[in-house]
Amino acid sequence: MLSMDETEIEAARRAYAADIARMAEVEDPRIGQAFAAVPREAFLPPPPWTVIRMGAGTRTSDVASLYDNVLVAIAPERGINNGEPSLHAMWMDAVHPQPGETVIHVGAGTGYYTAILARLVGPGGRIEAFEYESDLAAQAVANLQDYPNVTVHSASAFGRVLPKADVVYVNAGVLAPDVEWLRALNPGGRLIFPWQPHKGWGPATLVTRETQGFSARPLMTVGFISCSGTSERISVRHLPTEADLAAVRSIWIRSERAPGASAVAVYKDVWFSSEELD
Repeated sequence: MLSMDETEIEAARRAYAADIARMAEVEDPRIGQAFAAVPREAFLPPPPWTVIRMGAGTRTSDVASLYDNVLVAIAPERGINNGEPSLHAMWMDAVHPQPGETVIHVGAGTGYYTAILARLVGPGGRIEAFEYESDLAAQAVANLQDYPNVTVHSASAFGRVLPKADVVYVNAGVLAPDVEWLRALNPGGRLIFPWQPHKGWGPATLVTRETQGFSARPLMTVGFISCSGTSERISVRHLPTEADLAAVRSIWIRSERAPGASAVAVYKDVWFSSEELD
């Protein structure tokens, strides 16, 4: 590791946090502060690290290289990385976690963004972090031992009743959101997830629990590794087009409302609609 003292590392982390907040155009200053407070290297394997920029990986032991808008491999043989910081900053700004709220983090990896979420909800809030890969979950437990408001579950967050939450934050691509994620949302609760009905890509989708139902809107197109531990399937004949994906305005639980003419994509337990909530 190239020699940097703690003062230099902290300065690099503050500059990185400011750059990330600027790139993501975040409105909540607490997000930049949280990125500045959490050491990224503490949530990664030992150096040398594989830093990925524009699809190309570079091996390095320079801690300063981590403080850039780059991916860093954490399980390269499985295609798992630490995630793009500016994307996560944008998502956090969209779901706006508040002090005292409860967040369910699906696909916590080794815990870096879990730690940032934990700072945003503060000591009065809670993070319930789920990680299906048992070795990554074990690393997350160790990495997050100084965060008493975080509980790590070495388990899938699919197909299980979840605690009530104000935010469900999903870091793995899914064909459809699990119905229990919707049911877990408190009134005004927000769900963000990479909806990937097409292999490897699709819109990050923000869902909000309103009085009338669940509003939904696509954000940006993203590509995420698929969520492990899921069983959802959809026929190729029913894949939504890009125009369909952009038209989504609400999502419904099928047991509460049957799919109608506005249906964009229909799954076993949920369906997407182009209809605005009343």
